[in-house]
Amino acid sequence: MATVAVIDYGMGNLHSIEKALKTASPASTVIVSADKNTLLSADHVVFPGVGAIRDCMAAIHATGLDETIKQIAQEKPLLGICIGMQALFQHSEENGGIDCLGIIPGNVIKFSSHLRDEQKNPLKIPHIGWNEVFFDSKNPLFKNIDENERFYFVHSYHASKVEKKYVCATSNYPEKFPCAIKWKNIVAVQFHPEKSQRAGLQLLKNFLNWDGQS
Repeated sequence: MATVAVIDYGMGNLHSIEKALKTASPASTVIVSADKNTLLSADHVVFPGVGAIRDCMAAIHATGLDETIKQIAQEKPLLGICIGMQALFQHSEENGGIDCLGIIPGNVIKFSSHLRDEQKNPLKIPHIGWNEVFFDSKNPLFKNIDENERFYFVHSYHASKVEKKYVCATSNYPEKFPCAIKWKNIVAVQFHPEKSQRAGLQLLKNFLNWDGQS
């Protein structure tokens, strides 16, 4: 029976992630843990997160999970979600500038001020709510998900300076930004699949069925 571990470093909506994973794949064993050996022994690992990157990185370092996450990123399928995605990059300009884990090449930047939609109406920051996601249907993460499906976002910062070949999905607010990355055996999403109903559950199911190579 496959095992999926959710990294518990003191931040993130862990109950929602755990529940969504159990719903997406009832046959899988879902474990929420901060124990290094438990995380390293799982078949798949999920790295969630909410809040500010400064607090996220401080918690990761305080729990000693930074090196564990780096080891996981070399060995098995890893899914980063929201702040978990951002923490995988090299640097974030949030909180005056924070060095992240440096696993995926690229940085994290804030949405520009005074954003406006096509009708010139102001757009709020943070970007909260449902938004279309444009993806390559051949990507295993988006198997059996309708084209231009909507997912749920909550964020003020997004990935930047990521090579095009590693971007597997984008969204617009109002300009295009990367919202899903595939880097070797890692996939990472800016939106919250655990809050995205049917499409989100399908994405989690796809991740749990992914071998980390295709």
